[in-house]
Amino acid sequence: MEAACWAHVRRKFYDIHVAHGSATAGEAIQRIGKLYDIEREIRGQAANLRCEIRQTRARPLMDDLHLWFHKTLAGLSRKSDTAAAIRYALSRWRALGRYLDDGTIEIDNSAAERALRVVALGRKNYLFAGSDAGGERAAAIYSLLGSAKLNDLGPELYLRHVLERIADHPVNRIHELLPWNLASELPTHLGTSQVST
Repeated sequence: MEAACWAHVRRKFYDIHVAHGSATAGEAIQRIGKLYDIEREIRGQAANLRCEIRQTRARPLMDDLHLWFHKTLAGLSRKSDTAAAIRYALSRWRALGRYLDDGTIEIDNSAAERALRVVALGRKNYLFAGSDAGGERAAAIYSLLGSAKLNDLGPELYLRHVLERIADHPVNRIHELLPWNLASELPTHLGTSQVST
């Protein structure tokens, strides 16, 4: 089941507001901002608690926003940028509301996009991976370093630590060198350059 991104919806209204100073776009941004305010309050909480709070606080805001979109759309020119932004949101409404029913789903996919930015930036370099196997190895390294970041380990620190240990490490215990297994052993400060030995 699709979960749509509120950041993409908000961006359309933001661009209109910046370009034209549209009061309608400004109000849309403000209403969407209230949904994000709730998310900031519940970030890091258990999934069931996030879901419960979203149901009691965010769902009524979304219901009001849905009605406001329909009412506002009726008074706009069909060709206006604001009408297009509203139609964009309404056409994805079910997917935009998906996060309300599942505490493990984020309100937007900004974190995933940030994680993939390095892949997009290096796209031309990947043409020179040498082979499909080289590309697969590069993907494995990116996944491993991404996992290190998710475990609050600096990628360089993590990789240096693993490379120092791997030659003497038993192959049947390689799982011990995975980021989540080293998180308690290494300093958990991204960018830390000291390696614990």
